[in-house]
Amino acid sequence: MTHSVPLSTLEPRQSGRILDLDEANPNTLRLAELGLVTGNHVEVLRRAPLGDPIHISVMRHELCLRLHDARSVLVEPVSPES
Repeated sequence: MTHSVPLSTLEPRQSGRILDLDEANPNTLRLAELGLVTGNHVEVLRRAPLGDPIHISVMRHELCLRLHDARSVLVEPVSPES
């Protein structure tokens, strides 16, 4: 069974494999265009001092996401050894 969590819950230097995007988010299409699609690997690089936005890496690109959008991306956490 796959354990999924919102991308917004990962800490800096944690990564995961994208499992799904919440279709209820009006920005879902834009997130997919940026590379946040099922199967891609994503890593949280850092968080802003107050936690929003978060700086991520996906498909060799770095992006900043608002927490609202990061909550709509479900990921399977990946251990550093993987």
